[in-house]
Amino acid sequence: MLSRDRILATAIELLDGGGESALTVRALTERLSTGAGAIAYHVGKRDDLLDAATQTVVTAALAAAPAPAASTPTEEIRVAALALFDAITAHPWLATRLTLQIIRNPAGVVTVGIFERIGRQVQALGVPQERWFDAASTLVHYILGAVSQKARIEGDTSGIDGDVDREEHLDAASAGWQQLSPEAYPFLHAVVGQMRDHDDREQFLTGIAVILDGLARL
Repeated sequence: MLSRDRILATAIELLDGGGESALTVRALTERLSTGAGAIAYHVGKRDDLLDAATQTVVTAALAAAPAPAASTPTEEIRVAALALFDAITAHPWLATRLTLQIIRNPAGVVTVGIFERIGRQVQALGVPQERWFDAASTLVHYILGAVSQKARIEGDTSGIDGDVDREEHLDAASAGWQQLSPEAYPFLHAVVGQMRDHDDREQFLTGIAVILDGLARL
């Protein structure tokens, strides 16, 4: 039986398999053996479908990652941030859609859900009230910026391969850095090994820790 949930589940499968370009009304109707009118009735237009798919994935990710009992605000922020990081790792199309949601729909379920969960912990950290919005925004913007590197590139990529293998990319980048002059770029030569072997998740958590340390000083 056709339902909104079934439509969204199928749409997410198409998005995961080929990005936004793979989610067409034709592809969706063929996969579901239904007509475009039925999809529009349950969900709406394609943009509505993308927004609903984003909401479905983000809401599920945050709901599946509750903070442990008696956890500190710092731990709760880490849990929420990692839930979003892992969701975007699993769904590369999500990074762009999530950013668009926050920019275009500040009163939408996705935006208010993320800000409320992060914001409550900013309050609990003891940040002065006049800095609450700035502090919460800094965390949200860092999360979005950090995970955007995992986004699937759509449209005109100016010669950039959006599906490049991570290991190949790091090999090429480290080789390029090593060819630079050590005298002109001493820092890059010093960290090239760290860049080549770094763990994305640990790097992400380091950024969260740096921000939280700064918030504690406000």
